[in-house]
Amino acid sequence: MRRGIVLAAALVALGAAPAERPCVSGPKEGQRPGPYSFVMCTGEQRGKSHCYICETADRPAVIVFARSMSAPLAKLVAGLDKGLAEHKKSELRAWVTLLHDDQSAIDADVLKWAKKHGIKSVPVGVFEDADGPPSYKLARDADVTVLMSVKQKVVVNRAFRAKELTNDKVAEMLKQLPKILPAKK
Repeated sequence: MRRGIVLAAALVALGAAPAERPCVSGPKEGQRPGPYSFVMCTGEQRGKSHCYICETADRPAVIVFARSMSAPLAKLVAGLDKGLAEHKKSELRAWVTLLHDDQSAIDADVLKWAKKHGIKSVPVGVFEDADGPPSYKLARDADVTVLMSVKQKVVVNRAFRAKELTNDKVAEMLKQLPKILPAKK
């Protein structure tokens, strides 16, 4: 028994159980998401550098950072697309920032991915640094970081390592939207 406890403690100390710990990435709940610009691949701003944080102000927003374009990410974004339409009166905002060193190298792939998955209203662009905006302190092992904010404060922060964002996790994230939306009267 004692030998098993010592072995388990040694494995944890060596980092052998990282998948069991939740991935932590980006500003903590209660912190303010800082402004950053990124090059748009879709939408009206296509080809331009834009800062959605600057124009969002106190409105509710979902900020998604991703290092890869997966099917579960597409499901999340499609759900956000639907949420934008359903919550138009609350002026909900959402956008996806892909992290890559060269926007021009993946622009066509991003556009193709967005079209394939029917992403219409949620803008998708590239921040040209794989580490993301410095003030966000995104974890290198986070494949997807989802921040929900309102009144310039993060209310929900969830991060997922590669392959951790599943259909169940997508549904769970979309159920968090009411946390940033005004109460129904």
